[in-house]
Amino acid sequence: MPEFRLTQISDTHLARRLPELTENFHRASEYIDARRPDLVVNTGDLAFDGPTSPDDLEFARTLHAALPVSCRYLPGNHDIGDNPTALGPKPSPPVTEQSQQAFLSIFGEDRWRFDAAGWCFIGLNSLVMNTGLAREADQFDWLAAELASAGGRPVALFLHKPLYLNLPDDPELAADAIRYVPMPARRRLVEMLRAVDLRLVASGHVHQRRDFTYSRIRHVWAPSAGFIISDARQEVIGIKEVGLVEYRFQPDSFEVRHVRAPSQTDLDMDSLLARVSKGLAS
Repeated sequence: MPEFRLTQISDTHLARRLPELTENFHRASEYIDARRPDLVVNTGDLAFDGPTSPDDLEFARTLHAALPVSCRYLPGNHDIGDNPTALGPKPSPPVTEQSQQAFLSIFGEDRWRFDAAGWCFIGLNSLVMNTGLAREADQFDWLAAELASAGGRPVALFLHKPLYLNLPDDPELAADAIRYVPMPARRRLVEMLRAVDLRLVASGHVHQRRDFTYSRIRHVWAPSAGFIISDARQEVIGIKEVGLVEYRFQPDSFEVRHVRAPSQTDLDMDSLLARVSKGLAS
């Protein structure tokens, strides 16, 4: 395959009770239908509240199954719970073996590897990292084997949380520790990735569009396909808008295009939370 076209969506946060988010997903779906990439990857937070509302995961799966192209999925914290950090309070809800199995029963996988257009594509479950759960050790063992078989191909890594803000050894701060792959798991992951020709790290989670290169590795943060977070709740790091990301991979090179599907709306999280609270109170 001389060229491989991949579209990344992230942080769709789907739930039957939030039709505004469904509408934004439909706008993205229409755009994907028109473009017909080879693959769609959702890098996590498919559901609005998977750990406590399993139907959100089922609903998200149904909508993705209707897309006209193949999809691969990775879990986010709103799908299986969050991972602990060295600083800050314990996550609520935390990742558990049960929440991971619930995701796997619906989406079939939480990590993957495939080759296309001369590239090795790897998807990781970033939420299991730093948990001490059996699946964390299992994933690191699996990753070591997959990296060893990359065969010199350039590697594109997909995961929910960005590896770091600017540098691999960025210190963890209590205010934003949950935003990135936590230490010490991050340190171990970065060290493992040094053994291969890593060219791209594609993530979501932050609900801001960002694109930078460090040490020849391009880091692309996909925006949410669902909603933005106000400046009062979250500092500006990149660009706050909804949208998606398109990639074209060719042997030894790739292109990135940041796009916004026609009629996608920059819904604000505060208004969505107010709607959810009203619904719970009624």
